[in-house]
Amino acid sequence: QVQLVESGGGLVQAGGSLRLSCAVSGRTFSSYYWGWFRQAPGKEREFVAALSRSGGITYYADSVKGRFTISRDNAKNTVYLQMNSLKPEDTAVYYCAASSAGYAGYGPRERATYQYWGQGTQVTVSS
Repeated sequence: QVQLVESGGGLVQAGGSLRLSCAVSGRTFSSYYWGWFRQAPGKEREFVAALSRSGGITYYADSVKGRFTISRDNAKNTVYLQMNSLKPEDTAVYYCAASSAGYAGYGPRERATYQYWGQGTQVTVSS
């Protein structure tokens, strides 16, 4: 069992940066696959970024590639999403997610891959 708590959201002007954190409880932090998703009002939750269990492979949605970076700190049991060059269309609630079962049957971009979810943190980008 793992619990995820996101933080770091807020209001930022277009072109600015934010770093989201996902604090993870549990003793097997390095065994999980990680993902970030977001959900804007009236829209479905969508994939943003993912990180393999080894930490060596990353995946990004086309809309954030080159601007966002997913990473983790094993010593702090924390997963990060560094967001640069933010745009108004990045406005959403951002969710951290974890999978203990790899990507079997799905893939890093699919919500069904992840068994554990945080409560979300609001990111608002003003124009």
